[in-house]
Amino acid sequence: MIGRTVLRALTTLAVSAAVALSLAQGTQAAAPDMGVPATVAATGAGDDNPFRGMELDGLRADFRFMCPAGHCVGFWSLVLTGDSAQQKFEGGKFFVYAPATGEFSFFLDTDIAVRTVDQPAQVRLVDTDFMRSHPRVEVRYGDPERPDRARVIASATTLMS
Repeated sequence: MIGRTVLRALTTLAVSAAVALSLAQGTQAAAPDMGVPATVAATGAGDDNPFRGMELDGLRADFRFMCPAGHCVGFWSLVLTGDSAQQKFEGGKFFVYAPATGEFSFFLDTDIAVRTVDQPAQVRLVDTDFMRSHPRVEVRYGDPERPDRARVIASATTLMS
């Protein structure tokens, strides 16, 4: 039990470092443009949507810009659809879970990787490696220590080609 908790903490730390590194590398290559809108429609952001080959239920792909230190970097993420986000949520946390393996991923909250979030608007999945390495990833609401009892809010299923 303690080993699993330590492993989860180390995994979250490693993923946070990887996200920070990729954002830092992206900021060096990106031209600063403070006039960039916060969200761009998926069709207007190019053809590099990494979630295109996934079946999404309750989630949608969202292209967003993050501007750390005044340098904007575009990135794709998955967020809850309006219908999913408008449900009543009380007494739990949102978390990302792969039911086939029992593993957890993270959300991106502003520019920090976090294991759980409190509000539906904070649900933002960016860990494409985790999602592609698991046949099904779910956004659940409830107690992350008891994922089998948590409510499934949304899912992303990787389609095999």
